[in-house]
Amino acid sequence: MANGLQRIVLAPHCSLSVRGAVYFFALMCCATFGVAGVVAAQGFWPVLPFAGLEMGLLGWALHQSMQRRHQRQTIVVSDDEVVIADGERECPVAVFKRHWTRVKVRSAGSRLHPSRLVIESQGKTCEVGGFLTEDERRRVALQLTSLIGRMNDTPALARGSMI
Repeated sequence: MANGLQRIVLAPHCSLSVRGAVYFFALMCCATFGVAGVVAAQGFWPVLPFAGLEMGLLGWALHQSMQRRHQRQTIVVSDDEVVIADGERECPVAVFKRHWTRVKVRSAGSRLHPSRLVIESQGKTCEVGGFLTEDERRRVALQLTSLIGRMNDTPALARGSMI
């Protein structure tokens, strides 16, 4: 890659810390098993397995939500190329020639679905920022458009600066 590089790192906003998740799960278990224990003591013992199942599902859902913190996408724009990488290892997912690349925000077919931010060139398409909110996705699209330019329009990059 050439000297002029611009790097954008996209990551989801995860406001719940691991400690907060543990406290939340412990509080929910105490409340659920407390009520289930009182009801079971009155003779309604079938409530206990369902309470356990409910807390097991809540724990699984919380774990899946916490794994989202590790998602990363890196977009590196150089004088010649646009490289998109996923994860912390930053293995390239897609490499595009900058001069032929364009950034698009594709609207969804339904109001309930989010738009998609895609980078495309020569028949290849790569979606980026699927975990971003609508406003963040549009801001990143404007930032990428100013860096990459429109097709056949390649603006100059500032030397050595990082985003």
